[in-house]
Amino acid sequence: MAILQILPSPPSFRSTPCFRSLPTILIPRASINGDHTVSTAPQPARRGRKKSTSTTTTTPTKSSSRMKKSESEVNRIEKEEDLQDFDDGIDFPYEDPPLICCFGAAQKQFVPTVRVSDQQMHPDMYSEWKMLQWDPPEFARAPGGPPSNVAIAHVRLGGRAAFIGKVGDDDLGQQLVLMMNKEKVQTRGVKIDPKEKTGCAYMKITFDGKGKMKAEKVKDAAEDSFMSSELNLSVLKEARMFHFNSEVLLSESMKSSLFKAISWSKKFGSLIFFDMNLPLPLWKSRHETRKVIKDSWEQADIIEVSKQELEFLLDEHYHEQRRNYQPQYYAESHQETKDNTKDFYHYTKDEIAPLWHDKLKFLFVTDGTLRLHYYAPDFDGVVVGTEDVLITPFTCDRTGSGDAVVAGILRKLTSFPEMYWNQDVLERQLRFAIAAGIISQWTIGDVRGFPTESATQNLKEQVYVPSMW
Repeated sequence: MAILQILPSPPSFRSTPCFRSLPTILIPRASINGDHTVSTAPQPARRGRKKSTSTTTTTPTKSSSRMKKSESEVNRIEKEEDLQDFDDGIDFPYEDPPLICCFGAAQKQFVPTVRVSDQQMHPDMYSEWKMLQWDPPEFARAPGGPPSNVAIAHVRLGGRAAFIGKVGDDDLGQQLVLMMNKEKVQTRGVKIDPKEKTGCAYMKITFDGKGKMKAEKVKDAAEDSFMSSELNLSVLKEARMFHFNSEVLLSESMKSSLFKAISWSKKFGSLIFFDMNLPLPLWKSRHETRKVIKDSWEQADIIEVSKQELEFLLDEHYHEQRRNYQPQYYAESHQETKDNTKDFYHYTKDEIAPLWHDKLKFLFVTDGTLRLHYYAPDFDGVVVGTEDVLITPFTCDRTGSGDAVVAGILRKLTSFPEMYWNQDVLERQLRFAIAAGIISQWTIGDVRGFPTESATQNLKEQVYVPSMW
């Protein structure tokens, strides 16, 4: 028989008065300073400016140091004192290379299907391609818009770019946002408006003996309804360069948003890059054009214009003569070779004095990929490239070449600060921008033709001798 032995229950340690709570003993840790004090974990420092102290008592709330602010709270800041204390919630340093912000319109361009088409055309139409270039039967979609083109080209060249603008909630707008995401362009500043349509432009080359390109833009678009309250302040704070063109000055809503963004970008320490790129309505009168671009011109730190735009702003009569001048690819006499020197003329600083202001750091004048003129407060000069290719149905596509040159300039200005005071470094880096424009000329399409950084550097080393790299 099994014998069960009942033992008394063990005493409760908590109820026994013999066991009392012992005092907590702080064990000293090793210190590199020699003092045996208790070391505490370092607290991460925030990037934002410290808030001003207040006498009112508030209840403490738990918050993570890496918690990002909601987008509605970030975009709600309107007062100047709130802008001074703005904190984007980032505890780590910004990435390198520096970010640039492109503000403007993202549009869809419709180009002739004979040049760019996702579908293979019928073989019987091959014999008609020569004239289809000038009178295309249909158009194919292609991403376009100068600001978005500059952002994509800048990323292709190894930089970091963000786009701020508005598109419609349709197929065109969704394709534009998807395309920019695929090209690694930050789209956190893009707004989608379900009530408006995405802007589009029809590209066409006129064959009237001059070979000019014509673009017809469809209005009204979602880009024209962008409000200043929709600006993303976290993008403006991180960006070191703010890029825009004169197309945004045609819409009152975009114009007010532009100057608000410029004001905030300057408070955050960014430089303002004004890419002229005059649209057709601003070519009617020099007086009206100067009136429209006056405020944005005076706010800019860096300005890029084409040689035709510079001639239009300086002397409208001379521009009319140049516009009526027929291009000639060979000289019939020795005198005509001397007259061609006007095509390579470099304006002096006294001649461009009416367009210069004290805040301006650079004025770039592009003449295709043939020459790139530059003007700085202490020096000026010109960088020689290669002659522009002829517009023919089968050889080239100049669309997007100017955006590639601007992207190359932005890429080097954000990476080489010596360009602002060293003329030799400036000329060496501007040859990189010219090489990017050359590749874009010989490649079909805007976005498709933007080169990579390695391809641009390889062409630069082939065009120029090693002493000019």
